[in-house]
Amino acid sequence: MTTTRNPLAGTVHQTETLRGVRCVRLSVLTDETTSPERQRDADDAIARELNISFGEGDGLREAVDLDVSASKVAPFDRPALGSWLARPDEYDALVWWRFDRAIRSMSDMHDLAKWAKAHRKMLVFAEGIGGGKLVFDFRNPMDPVSELMMTFFAFAAQVESQSISDRVTGAMAAIRKMVLRWRGGGRPPYGYMPAPMPKEHGGIGWTLVPDPDAVKVIERIVRELLEGLTVSAIAVGLNADSIPSPRDHWAVKQGRKTGGKTGGVKGLVKDAFLWNPAVITRMLRNETLLGWKMHQGKPVRDGEGNPVMATAEPIMTREEFDRIGAVLDSRSIDNKERTDTDALLLRVIHCNACGGRMYLNKQESKKNQRPTYKCNPYSRGFKCEESAHIRGDWADEYVEAEFLRLVGSVQTTHVVEIPGYDPEPELLATLAEFNEHQAQQGRQKSRHAAAAWQERADALDARIAMLENSEKRDAQRIVTTTGRTFADEWAAADTAGRRAMLIEAGVRLDVRRGVRGGWRKLDVRRVDFTMRGELDPAAEAATDTAGDQEAETRNDAPPAPGSVARLVSESAPKTAPVAEPVRELVAA
Repeated sequence: MTTTRNPLAGTVHQTETLRGVRCVRLSVLTDETTSPERQRDADDAIARELNISFGEGDGLREAVDLDVSASKVAPFDRPALGSWLARPDEYDALVWWRFDRAIRSMSDMHDLAKWAKAHRKMLVFAEGIGGGKLVFDFRNPMDPVSELMMTFFAFAAQVESQSISDRVTGAMAAIRKMVLRWRGGGRPPYGYMPAPMPKEHGGIGWTLVPDPDAVKVIERIVRELLEGLTVSAIAVGLNADSIPSPRDHWAVKQGRKTGGKTGGVKGLVKDAFLWNPAVITRMLRNETLLGWKMHQGKPVRDGEGNPVMATAEPIMTREEFDRIGAVLDSRSIDNKERTDTDALLLRVIHCNACGGRMYLNKQESKKNQRPTYKCNPYSRGFKCEESAHIRGDWADEYVEAEFLRLVGSVQTTHVVEIPGYDPEPELLATLAEFNEHQAQQGRQKSRHAAAAWQERADALDARIAMLENSEKRDAQRIVTTTGRTFADEWAAADTAGRRAMLIEAGVRLDVRRGVRGGWRKLDVRRVDFTMRGELDPAAEAATDTAGDQEAETRNDAPPAPGSVARLVSESAPKTAPVAEPVRELVAA
């Protein structure tokens, strides 16, 4: 409390210094017109005028909420301001720069005014609607004027907020229809970044161009996918190399913190978002890679039904996009990569009785017992009448010997896939969009809405007609030898690499239940080894040639009764086995 004398009236006045909280809020951190510094300056100026102190040093009273929307987050739910509102005994006044920094809705105003009245606080705005300062003093509970005036101004703020929202929504809708035009704000699709519109395209506004850093990551993902890695394994590698996920990539570009709210568990905040199979699959199936504009998960189309382009430099062509989609489709089942096992025959060895997979049981609790492959039908929900098991090292050695006997001398190949073009995937997607649109026929109440509905129907119809008349181009496949054999690749590979070779070659080992008798080695009558499809014709020819040569030089007896080792040539498409796949990037 300070004492001052009025020299004209000869009276003495007591002026109280109020304890204030300086409030700063920002919806978008890069918005320079409402920067935190400007808000602080305005708050400090009105605080000096009204004899309000914000404290100093460790005792500074300030509520700073950045990247927080007043339209979406109520004052009591904001991290910093909400904390101060929960401790009303520590201050006398709250000070904002403008009304919209505090509230943007009538309901929030009602809650804040009710709180201020209950706790007898002063609410101060340095610049009110119309330009002058606004002071709502709720310290006198018998004075209703403050609450009445605050209601009027809150109504004006809500109307202004709705008007701004309508203008922004209308502007975004118009920009969506503009070829190559990007709205400028917000996070761009992964793989792209905003850039000024080139003069040859009008030079007005922003467009999207490939982001070199993100494109390198996409190229890596596609390369590893075509080399045979699963999306799970690719995600593990990206996380191990600390490569930011799509959600964090833009934050890093903007110099902001990574991570944030998960959108799942309420209140859960992560320091960083990791890659996972869903993120990779969603990114590779997103038509933004084609340069298309997307809105609410659907392509934005022009009057002729053609997708509106967001960039003049799309990352992928339609052929490349469809090729990658086909690879993902082929691995949509059983595409999980097991990293917690060293079982060579996982996905290779099966129980002959039920056809189910057998899994390696290391039997760590039992001494002097070797790991065993066992049928486990109960995990699949049924009973196997003749469940089989077999010693792990015997099965591994047998499969290795048979595989190398059949194809060990065959050279591995380098495969280059040149994608073709099939209009059918886009045709089916556009047709589905057309059928969904047709379901809304007759629901329009106005002539304008009906005209807009018909315009989109005509556009989709035109696109369908164009796709129906588009020619299909077959893909090309160029195969060259590497100079290395399967035996060379097998010797150089680890267990996971060898397992991948077996799976790619279509190797399968079926095991029947054994009989009592104290076997000290594998009874080959219990097993059937097959290699089905996926082998280059040269591999089969080499096997036949080797067999003929061996027959000429040796006169061995036939294999033991019940032993089976055969190559099965079916109508499945032939694909060169690549023990060390080195395919060129689809987009190259």
